[in-house]
Amino acid sequence: MHDTTILVVDDEPDICQLLQDILEDEGYQVVTAANGAEARRRWREVRPDLVLLDIWMPDVDGVTLLKEWMEADDNPGPVVMMSGHGTVETAVEATRLGAFDYLEKPLSMGKILATVERALESARSRRQPASPAETGYIEPVGKSAVMAQLRDQVKRLAQYDTRVLLVGEPGTGKETFARYLHHHSLRREGPFVAVGVGTIAPEFSAVEFFGKEEGGAVHRGLLEQAHGGILFLDEVGDMDPETQLRLVSALESKTFLRVGGSAQVQVDVRVVASTRRNLEDEVKAGRFRKDLYYLLNEVVLTLPPLRQHSEDVPELLNFYVDRFVTREKLAFRRFPVAVQNFLRNYAWPGNVRELKNLVHRLLILGSGEEVELDEVKTALGEIVTREASDAPEFYDLPLKEARERFEKAYLEYHLEKHGGSVARLSQAIGMERTHLYRKLHSLGIKFKDKRG
Repeated sequence: MHDTTILVVDDEPDICQLLQDILEDEGYQVVTAANGAEARRRWREVRPDLVLLDIWMPDVDGVTLLKEWMEADDNPGPVVMMSGHGTVETAVEATRLGAFDYLEKPLSMGKILATVERALESARSRRQPASPAETGYIEPVGKSAVMAQLRDQVKRLAQYDTRVLLVGEPGTGKETFARYLHHHSLRREGPFVAVGVGTIAPEFSAVEFFGKEEGGAVHRGLLEQAHGGILFLDEVGDMDPETQLRLVSALESKTFLRVGGSAQVQVDVRVVASTRRNLEDEVKAGRFRKDLYYLLNEVVLTLPPLRQHSEDVPELLNFYVDRFVTREKLAFRRFPVAVQNFLRNYAWPGNVRELKNLVHRLLILGSGEEVELDEVKTALGEIVTREASDAPEFYDLPLKEARERFEKAYLEYHLEKHGGSVARLSQAIGMERTHLYRKLHSLGIKFKDKRG
């Protein structure tokens, strides 16, 4: 069974029934209308992927309907005109107005099916960008165990239509994983519509999500734009209460009313949402609807901050260097091992987004084939500079010497804390007293002097 819906408009019941039988045998979903008024209503309700439209009808002719639909919607589905009384002039006029093709009666089953397939393929090709790069699709980067596990989980989830809630700090790649899910899902040929919920003012949110009807024109909202695909709600916790209520109703019934409309609109949308907030806390505080929370979190995936898989930093650096060099023709620069190691130990409060922006800035403003450590510190700003200056000086020493410096500082601190008593020190740090004496001597700690 196709997810494709075809609207057949003809005032002859036999033709409507014939076309319905033929198309349903091919797996299409078919709705019919016997006149212009019914066709208008069906078109608004069903949002068909394709219309087979008779030209001559008793109330409104097909060319008039075609013109109305083309003017009312900036992205209508293809319309194929049909007539047994047509002329070349009529066909030319219909094509000029936007009809995909023109079929003469009596209808040939083979030609009908071929035309339908061509029309739908044309619509798909217009809707789909030419390459994954143009869709914004990026495969999540990283060879760490946590990233490999996340990619595997998302690919398995992609095969089902469950709603997914992506939870994580800002910049952890929530939209990247949402696009990755779309790319591997059965809806990959459908649209991926991403919206930053917090960027929509509450007074405009109803129109943005559900569209509107005004003066005979139809403006489709985000839900209709995502029909047959995925609607990604980024930072859904920022949604205003009224939109939350309307979204609950739309997700439960798969129908909604446009603002100013009177006919229910049917949609088939998979919703993937993201949040940086703890939505359970938001529910308890009364800022987020409990019913919407339970609708959205059928499956929850938590994305870790970059500091928890810092082994992926070198690969991410290389990925974004290649990306900016290829897409923006920036000069290639290499991150030496010392710089990579420094960045692996950086806290990354802005996560992958911060790393991406850092690479971009260094390629634009920097010079030379290699990125210098000092320019990285400058680019990261005062936070990393302060953290570096506050770090113990032995962090820059070889491991053996650094360990000796740490152990000496550690033992001197605890010896002082316990009044210079080696017995109490031994008990406190869990080291056998004989070994502890040897360690104190080897580090040059004069413990008798600590007895005071």
